[in-house]
Amino acid sequence: MKLYTQTYVPEIHMSLTPMAEIEGFPVRPGLFDVHGAMMLPVGVNFTVHTQYGISCTLLLFHRDAQEPFARLPFPDAYRIGDVYSMIVFGLDIEEFEYAYQIDGPYDPQNGLVFDPDAVLLDPYARSVAGRRFWGDKKAGGYHARVVRDVFDWGAMPQSTRTMSDLVIYELHVRGFTYHPSSGVRHRGTFAGLAEKIPYLKELGINAVELMPIFEFDETMNSREIDGRVLLDYWGYNTVGFFAPNTSYISADEYNHEGTELKELIKAFHDNGIEVILDVVFNHTAEGNEKGATFCFKGFDNKVYYMLTPDGNYYNFSGCGNTLNCNHPIVRLLILECLRYWTVSYRIDGFRFDLASILGRNEDGSPLNNPPLLELLASDPVLRNVKLIAEAWDAGGMYQVGKFPASRRWAEWNGRYRDSLRAYLKGDFWYAWDAAWSISGSGDLYGGYDSDNNNNYAGYNSCVNFLTCHDGFTLYDLYSYNQKHNEDNGWDSTDGSDDNRSWNCGCEGETDDLEIQKLRLRMMRNACAVLMCSRGTPMFLAGDEFANSQSGNNNAYCQDNEISWLDWNLLEKNRELFAFFKFMIDYRFRHPVIRKKLPDAVCGMDPIHTHNTNAEDMTIPKDAKTLCVSFAGYDPDAEKDDLVYVSVNPYWENVSITLPRLNPPYAWFLSVNTWGDERGRFCYPEDEEVRIDHEFILRPRSVAVFTGRVSV
Repeated sequence: MKLYTQTYVPEIHMSLTPMAEIEGFPVRPGLFDVHGAMMLPVGVNFTVHTQYGISCTLLLFHRDAQEPFARLPFPDAYRIGDVYSMIVFGLDIEEFEYAYQIDGPYDPQNGLVFDPDAVLLDPYARSVAGRRFWGDKKAGGYHARVVRDVFDWGAMPQSTRTMSDLVIYELHVRGFTYHPSSGVRHRGTFAGLAEKIPYLKELGINAVELMPIFEFDETMNSREIDGRVLLDYWGYNTVGFFAPNTSYISADEYNHEGTELKELIKAFHDNGIEVILDVVFNHTAEGNEKGATFCFKGFDNKVYYMLTPDGNYYNFSGCGNTLNCNHPIVRLLILECLRYWTVSYRIDGFRFDLASILGRNEDGSPLNNPPLLELLASDPVLRNVKLIAEAWDAGGMYQVGKFPASRRWAEWNGRYRDSLRAYLKGDFWYAWDAAWSISGSGDLYGGYDSDNNNNYAGYNSCVNFLTCHDGFTLYDLYSYNQKHNEDNGWDSTDGSDDNRSWNCGCEGETDDLEIQKLRLRMMRNACAVLMCSRGTPMFLAGDEFANSQSGNNNAYCQDNEISWLDWNLLEKNRELFAFFKFMIDYRFRHPVIRKKLPDAVCGMDPIHTHNTNAEDMTIPKDAKTLCVSFAGYDPDAEKDDLVYVSVNPYWENVSITLPRLNPPYAWFLSVNTWGDERGRFCYPEDEEVRIDHEFILRPRSVAVFTGRVSV
């Protein structure tokens, strides 16, 4: 059986005849309940809405033309409520682009800024024209194209993995393969990323989180600094929410935009890898009152944006404007957008940038029960889709551990990042926060969830990370004491100053072999702790082979070697890659780290923190060393699953004792980031070293022990 993504068209419209003629085009009233533009057997249906506008005109352009070849005003009879809809007969979707003009009152103090001459992009456009080639600045407004939305997905079931069973790999589509060293044919594209799937399978991750792939204009705020052109490289200024970024496509896809992306997603799924999209519903690329008017401002500025009493823009996003997410019209757009990507692109999850904005009222105040969040959490189409919140915003609202509707939503665990970064470099006063974080942040996400298979809510609520696109890479975290953002052109005033990094004794690159060895050990420490922490681990692409951004912790504008992954480092740091690979596999082999299992037969408690003496289950607030134990009975393997994680950020040896196990169980050393005399840092099960009771943790190292039957 073949399953296709396609738009349902009522049969009653198949044999329709025109009722009128406008500008020489036969037309009739259209499908008022279908947003956007849709191809029909008899023509094209165009549907838009505006609450405060008084008239609407459809503009038709030849491909790549700046001036329309036809202007079709919507007759009054083609309007129901605030919705305009018209079928235009005889149009060939491969021969035209379209846009709109809306007329209405101009009263900025009351939020009304209609401009009858502004060329407006359809808010529901499935494809944005003229953005095919990266870095090409196009004159004029944004036009849309009508898409043939047909793709054979086969009999592909939706993933049933829980959040706790994921290892997430965050990447930038262009930067992942654009460096010449990537070795792919289609550098910087969806097709190029598909070429790297064998690498991702070897690494062992089972979910990718793609930085924004909705259509954005990388040239919008371009500037030149010291002879280098800076672009909106990250893509967090959305132009079209329903359209894939066409500059990430390797070949022309006129009216088939999205095919290459769908092929990529299908290939990921065929290889057991889920796809999560980083989505930006907190603001748009239109900016504040000084920004352009190309879409929402022209349709209904007062509806789509949060406005101050005098008509200016609230800026909780830090990017000039803030979407009015809890207005019913905006809620509907966001819901339909997520449904579209879930159904038409089979996306597995969404990470919401600055998600606290989604919980603000129209006046900017926080809502106790935000309608949008409840709507998304309870929507039947999104029922099995992962929803991940960056639970803060630029307006100062910080909701880590208390994001509304948290039993349905997961969160980026900002406290995990901050406390583990600090503790691992030797800030011992973060010991308690670090212990809570490794244990699953039960103080933030604990609690019983009867709707989650009698599991604890926290297991699927927190995404643990030490690095992401925003901040230092893992290598830079242990190579720089401070950010080095001079290339961004803001005198290094941009980017966070709270990095909790340590250069290991030398700022930046060094030939000192001891510092190089220490940095690699610190990266292994970070990886081992991350993969042995309860919650969903996420790390930044390239961390597994020590990719660097030369100390730039805010490379949002750097479309160059600063941001592109240098794949030469994979061969140079193959040993680090092997360690990441081992730790990811170790996590998957030990479900006790990821979830609550039945009680262990051996009698160990399900989870506990320990001092250097395992019998002492209290740790000082400034403990120089701490340990965490996980224990449970694995019914699939029919045996106890026991893991003991020991973390020593101290710069001297520390002697620890392990929990006593009754025969035939014993502890075996699985990971030692210090290494042994043979240069090994991790051990397959048949090479593990038995540890009877005591172990010497070497300086600034992590050890992981596995309890199992001794033969």
